[in-house]
Amino acid sequence: MFQKLCLFFISLLLSFDLALARPKISLDERENIRIYEDTSPAVVNISSIAVNYDFFYRPMPSEAGSGTGFFIDREGHIVTNYHVIEGAQELIVTMLDESRWEADIVGVDPNNDLAVIKVEIPDERIKTLSMTNSNEVFVGQKVLALGNPFGLQHTLTTGIISALGRTIEAQNGRKIEGVLQTDAAINPGNSGGPLLNSEGLVVGINSAIIGSAGSVGIGFAIPSNTARRIIPDLIEHGYVQRPWLGVEPIPTRYLRRAGLNVPEGLLVVRVVAGTAAGNAGLQGADREIIVGRYRIPWGGDILTKLDGESLSNVEDLARIIDVRQPGEILNITFVRDSKTYRTKVKLTKRPRPSLTNR
Repeated sequence: MFQKLCLFFISLLLSFDLALARPKISLDERENIRIYEDTSPAVVNISSIAVNYDFFYRPMPSEAGSGTGFFIDREGHIVTNYHVIEGAQELIVTMLDESRWEADIVGVDPNNDLAVIKVEIPDERIKTLSMTNSNEVFVGQKVLALGNPFGLQHTLTTGIISALGRTIEAQNGRKIEGVLQTDAAINPGNSGGPLLNSEGLVVGINSAIIGSAGSVGIGFAIPSNTARRIIPDLIEHGYVQRPWLGVEPIPTRYLRRAGLNVPEGLLVVRVVAGTAAGNAGLQGADREIIVGRYRIPWGGDILTKLDGESLSNVEDLARIIDVRQPGEILNITFVRDSKTYRTKVKLTKRPRPSLTNR
């Protein structure tokens, strides 16, 4: 009996010592672990394969770049950044279980640096992430970034929302507005991965960093509301059915610097027939004038306001139009032969861009 009691107390003491030795995990850490375990199966590595040729013109496939993406439905659609898949001749998706799948490009939107690709995979193997309302995100809110920085697969970093409503530049030069800024580390390879809130819901798509050497505490993510708005078009049509005014403009500030007495606005260089501008009777430049050593388009209408908002650069025009729908009617103010006119334009659809790997 005494021997049994001794063994009991020894085992009790050992259990107590082990409990003391076990590291304590805070509630916040437990949440990080839970979110990572719940969401990481939905996050994939995307390898962009380019085909080059050797001296004997033999094809030599090589990895041109890599990034991150995540499943949004059980049909195999994956959201990522456009710059991750741009120019790819072949795409390979690697999942958490290290299985590799070929992917096809479904749709792209260079203006917002977003793309949708697809893999043919049994739906029971797919774990999806859900997007939430990015308008309900606040500065100081905790966020988690999942991705594959520097090829190190399935990495988790944490931080907060540092600022809202930032503007960054897409690779095609277009401004992306309303961007989320975070101090969660976003390094090369994180692009296209999800930025999650503390509930494991996607509030943004990691897109860019400042600085060429890696994360410097300022990362950016495309808001989930932007993605939710355009993804249906990318899946159904392959591109975003944006409205289009149908003009090629240049800011008049360049003309004013050359000494020309023109109002601030956008000079219409060319009008595309059959578009909103063409149907409304707007006119493009019909000649050139020489000012100093410059040849300047001349004779076109100068757009000064669209739906009551002043126009001073091409970004103003894009910002006003991009949130509209084809078929909407807008009021436009323009100057022709020093006289101000007002008319209405009915927005038409922008032509479909070309796609790679489709």
